[in-house]
Amino acid sequence: MDKLEDLLAELEYSVIQGEIENIIVTDVVMDTRKLIKGCLFVCITGANFDGHTFAEEAVNKGARVLVTEKDVSLPDDNDAVVVRVSDTRRALAYISCAWFDYPAEKLNTIGVTGTKGKTTTTYLIKQMLENAGHKVGLVGTIETIIGDKHIASLNTTPESLTLQRYFSEMVEAGIDSVVMEVSSQALMLHRTDGFIFDYGVFTNISPDHIGANEHKDFEDYLHCKSLLFSQCSVGLVNGDDEHTKDILKDATCKTESFGLNDGNDIQAYDTELVNGGSYLGVKFKTRGLIEADFRCDMPGRFTVYNALCAIAVCRHFDVSAEQMNDALQKAKVKGRIEMIEVSPDYTMMIDYAHNAMALESLLTTLKEYEPGRLVTVFGCGGNRSRDRRFEMGEVSGRLSDFTIITSDNPRFEEPQAILDDIETGIKRTDGEYIKIIDRKEAIAYAIDNAKPGDVIILAGKGHEDYQEIKGVKHPMDERVLINEVMEESGMRHA
Repeated sequence: MDKLEDLLAELEYSVIQGEIENIIVTDVVMDTRKLIKGCLFVCITGANFDGHTFAEEAVNKGARVLVTEKDVSLPDDNDAVVVRVSDTRRALAYISCAWFDYPAEKLNTIGVTGTKGKTTTTYLIKQMLENAGHKVGLVGTIETIIGDKHIASLNTTPESLTLQRYFSEMVEAGIDSVVMEVSSQALMLHRTDGFIFDYGVFTNISPDHIGANEHKDFEDYLHCKSLLFSQCSVGLVNGDDEHTKDILKDATCKTESFGLNDGNDIQAYDTELVNGGSYLGVKFKTRGLIEADFRCDMPGRFTVYNALCAIAVCRHFDVSAEQMNDALQKAKVKGRIEMIEVSPDYTMMIDYAHNAMALESLLTTLKEYEPGRLVTVFGCGGNRSRDRRFEMGEVSGRLSDFTIITSDNPRFEEPQAILDDIETGIKRTDGEYIKIIDRKEAIAYAIDNAKPGDVIILAGKGHEDYQEIKGVKHPMDERVLINEVMEESGMRHA
């Protein structure tokens, strides 16, 4: 329990009703299902609901304090304290920091923003820091990690109340550093307000998340990404991205750059593709603020950028080049070009690529390794744009040597109809393909027909461990399916 005055200490506000002196708050709540007697309820205006409409219900259920940004209707003769602020989302962030006793101040905080590479980069940073003896928490698209606890994520960056609770749990668990993905939505909606990141990181930016409930245009998207660099002490940025100057236009932090081009503070050079049979990777050297040789057992030019990003961060933690390099060779990110060791004769991987742009980037990268064949296994989600199916089919037909069309999350559609749409896209090309609805059977077909030198990519599901059919999420993890196929065929998993 905290004094209301202490929770509001960092905010500008006015008291619309009641007195704030000596008011003790029992909890901070933004969800009416979690209301308890004596709590502080923050009225959030969302895309699909408005917390202000629940003000009367909140008071009836025992809320002692309401934080609002507009007028609310309350029951007669109530004794609630009503506090008015200009933005309740921003207020929630500051109140949450105070409620949990400013846990970010007790952690080394690293925030990573950008269109691509956030997830992989955060895991690389975590692995590097842990190699040097740090205890590291993680918050991101796939999960939140607090010690041995793994919490599946609903958003890339959680609401501020949840985020500050996670930070508090990390402090209690003896964690000294946290690395987290910071989405443009989170920055726009003030989820990371109320504290200063020690390090802010920019990977890259390209048009994405533009639409009615996200960003109105690319300029707005870029502006929201840039907000991180007025909320951090040191900014580490991809100096090769054409929009980096715009990202840093209003920055208040010190900055360092990384990239492959001349003029970066850390520059990668002598990059080389590595084909290890069952895995694909890259080698490179760096000069500038750190001079060393590195190898990462993940494929592609974008992997060099992700690795450079992690190196730029961990250099500030006195992590040695040897510890960084060791982490790069061991790192595995679930569902992000994740190598699955099945045979020394060919490469199999799982990736989350679930739209045409992501799939084209992935397949183009893999073709640079000159595989014997590039075999792509994928489907598309139901109750989503049919255009995505045509586009992904066309991309796979054009870039893959062979495509196995299968089911993804059909949701409330018939899987066969989705496969037929993908086939329509493939038929715009000369690509060879087969349709197998059952995903396990599709994987079995890929393994049974694999040839030496093949690269087999299971695309679209990535880290997901379920298949959604008619409103029900059924357990389905591609790693488990691969093991089952191997066991049933008498082959031992490598």
